[in-house]
Amino acid sequence: METMYIFVVVIALVCLLGFFNEKVTKMTYEIGLMLFSTILGIVLLIGVAIFNDTSVGNVLKEIQEFDIHDFLMHGVLCFMLFAGSCHMKLSDFKRMARQITVLSLVCTLLGAVFYGLLIYGAGYAFGLKLSLPVCLMFGSIIAPTDPIAATGILSKFGLPKDTSFLIQGESLFNDGIGVALFVCFSGMVKATGGSSDQGFLSVMLREVLGAVAIGIIVTLVCFLMYRFSKHPQLKIFISLLTVSLAYSLCEVFHCSGAIASVICGILFSHLRSKYAENEEKEHAELFDSFWETLDVFFNSLLYVLLGLSFVSVLKMESVLLLSLTAIAANLIARVGSLSISSLFMGEIPDGFSKSGFVTLFTWGGLRGGLSVALAMSTKDMVPEKTYYIILGCTYAVVFFTTVIQGLTMKPVYKAITKKKTA
Repeated sequence: METMYIFVVVIALVCLLGFFNEKVTKMTYEIGLMLFSTILGIVLLIGVAIFNDTSVGNVLKEIQEFDIHDFLMHGVLCFMLFAGSCHMKLSDFKRMARQITVLSLVCTLLGAVFYGLLIYGAGYAFGLKLSLPVCLMFGSIIAPTDPIAATGILSKFGLPKDTSFLIQGESLFNDGIGVALFVCFSGMVKATGGSSDQGFLSVMLREVLGAVAIGIIVTLVCFLMYRFSKHPQLKIFISLLTVSLAYSLCEVFHCSGAIASVICGILFSHLRSKYAENEEKEHAELFDSFWETLDVFFNSLLYVLLGLSFVSVLKMESVLLLSLTAIAANLIARVGSLSISSLFMGEIPDGFSKSGFVTLFTWGGLRGGLSVALAMSTKDMVPEKTYYIILGCTYAVVFFTTVIQGLTMKPVYKAITKKKTA
């Protein structure tokens, strides 16, 4: 099936499922899309098996085999991250730099190691031949919270300003650390001797510092055009150029394009506010509306694709046992990494206790398309059976965190707040 046909089918499902959710179930938009597209995918799969409808089966197969990794990592990710960060104030980031740094660096590193060790132990208990480097690589896939999920879902729950900013800030930056870890551990998996020729420190410095430098330089240069332009659409095109150019340069120099995209968004927002007197109100509103709409559009496509692809979990042996193990390991690793990280954060925002903070950020640690994209990239690194274990468990964690944790986030937050004020 041609890409255009896949796009038409997916956008039709976005409209139909979104309309059904708006008028009937009234769930959070992103959660509704993923839940109903997952249910639809399973129902269609069962229907194809019963009625042997090859036409529907072929369409479903084409969508499920769609390369989400390429679509996200080499397509829309930079724009989604820019859209998620271009409303963040640089002053807020400076004020909470310590907390964001600890969560995005220390917590992600500990989470990846803890998760990898838990999966390694579970694999040993279940008789699976999963090496420690493979498990640690798997940990680096699961550990980073997803910026797309965080900004798209959690921002709608009315969390306190600092807490919401910290959740979004962590998720926007920790994927770069996760990618650095993924490069190291995947290098260990691919190396015949079981060791990587790239050290973590050198990879991290290149990924993070290189991305920050590229993001700053490209934004400062491109913003000169933005500042002196009077054409509202051209201003939008310049912002598109800024983030796509920074992301492309990062791929050339092997830096984190994701971090560069976030830097572009934050710096662009700061420069726009600094020179706001030079920008007409209508132009500013058009700019903000464009990026908000683009963000929702790409989010919608991604969540429907993730939902329809969820049936790949069924290709994993012992699907229920391994899925539950992956979900439990994620929660345990998240609690452990947050508990240790909170010791180095200094003041916890909005007056939360340590236990309340750990609970809130554990349940608010959603995973999304980024984890699935990294999982898909392991196909040529590990045996087929191991690949489907990694992919299936990743989908299970993404579904649980997005749908179950996403739907129950509000009552969890209310319970923590009630305990805080008691």
